[in-house]
Amino acid sequence: MTKAARKLDTSVPEKGRLPAHEVIYRQLRDLVLFGDLAPGQPVTIQGLTDRLGAGMTPVREAIRRLISEGALEFQGNRRVCVPLLSADNISELIIARQWLDPHLSLRATERATPCDLDQLAAMDADLDEAIRRGDLRGYLELNYRFHKRLYELADAPILANMADGLWLRFGPSLRVVCGRLGTQNLPDKHKDLLAAMRARDAESAARAIREDVIQGMEQVRQSFETPTPIR
Repeated sequence: MTKAARKLDTSVPEKGRLPAHEVIYRQLRDLVLFGDLAPGQPVTIQGLTDRLGAGMTPVREAIRRLISEGALEFQGNRRVCVPLLSADNISELIIARQWLDPHLSLRATERATPCDLDQLAAMDADLDEAIRRGDLRGYLELNYRFHKRLYELADAPILANMADGLWLRFGPSLRVVCGRLGTQNLPDKHKDLLAAMRARDAESAARAIREDVIQGMEQVRQSFETPTPIR
């Protein structure tokens, strides 16, 4: 996570305050979420313990949780992998995000303070800088943190948890798509969203985030329509 993202991501407690198994879970979750584990590429459980510098027990527990969340699948012979998305999977994700993200943005607009909006704007500025530098990992992390902060501001924890969980499904494929397109070809609607939120125009904020979601998810869909499979 970048310095700015760490400063602004108030939902994540300091690691020293978390149980060891939770720290390992979050580390492995980030490897999935930001595409460090490529979709369809098997990895051994031992390989993950070595990569995370952790014991077998907390890694197995983290894997179990991520399998239950649909972020990993067991392949036998002590191997797991990030599932490959199908065209139907992508269609379902688009349908879900087209409702969840706008609804959460509408609620966030009604509840956000000027300080909250300043934080979002700072995150978006860091995101622009990551794009300018061609920092793919920084872009992916900051884009996710921006949306996650928006979910938190909505004060709807059940819906926010559902929306956040969807990122585990498409995040790894988004890494592949962004790697193909390059960061300079990754436009978003964040500034339109922020302008609407500052104006307390909840409907326009919901519309901006819906366009943002469709734009990003359609890039994933189009990538699956190319002759070269995602690997």
